[in-house]
Amino acid sequence: MITVWHYLAVGAALFGLGLVGFLTRRNFITMFLCAEMMLQGVVLNLLAFGKMHGDLGGQVFGLFIVTVAACEAGLALALFLTLYRRGKTLDSGAWQSIREAKLPASVDVDPLRQTREVPDPVLTPAGRRPARTEDEVRV
Repeated sequence: MITVWHYLAVGAALFGLGLVGFLTRRNFITMFLCAEMMLQGVVLNLLAFGKMHGDLGGQVFGLFIVTVAACEAGLALALFLTLYRRGKTLDSGAWQSIREAKLPASVDVDPLRQTREVPDPVLTPAGRRPARTEDEVRV
């Protein structure tokens, strides 16, 4: 039998997955979908608590949250279309000019796109004496 705790666990998992996705992604559409997933986890928890306590408060709050999420989807679509028409990208890192005036620009570091400043060492074949560079001679 499925108990209230099963619903709470699924709601917590939805909220956790949405939070991780929201914090790790840079695409506005993906961030929006992860925020919606977090809202659905909250709605599931409210419905479970409403069922556990035997009142309609959880269902009423769930209905309000779903209504707000539908309105949010319309506003987000309008925002996405406007941002894409302006800059031809939905990458959140490209929209640094929208931030508040006193805040510094945030710099995202992608470990896959980093270039190495120090070249890899080149080893000499075994049995040969390595040639000395000009820097080693000066020291």
